[in-house]
Amino acid sequence: QVQLVESGGGLVQAGGSLRLSCAASGRHFSNYVMGWFRQAPGKGREFVAAINGKGDSTDYADSMKGRFTISRDNAKNTVYLQMNSLKPEDTAVYYCAVRKSGWNSYRDTYDYAYWGQGTQVTVSS
Repeated sequence: QVQLVESGGGLVQAGGSLRLSCAASGRHFSNYVMGWFRQAPGKGREFVAAINGKGDSTDYADSMKGRFTISRDNAKNTVYLQMNSLKPEDTAVYYCAVRKSGWNSYRDTYDYAYWGQGTQVTVSS
């Protein structure tokens, strides 16, 4: 069992920045692929970004490339999502998730075994 706790959400104006954090419990954090997803009201949960266990491979949804950066600190069991140039359409609940298998499939929610409770990000226009 892995427990995840997200933080760092809030209200920001369009063009602003936020950094989300996700702290994980357990001893094998560096073995896990970590992902960020988001869910806007009335919509399904969508892939945002993922990072492999070593932190040397990342991937992003097209609409986030160049604006969002995923990173991790394995010594702190924490994954981050730096979000810049935020837009009102980025408003959503953001979730981090753990994938216990390898870096071969990570864009779908069913690829992940554990989820955090989510943190709200609201971008005003």
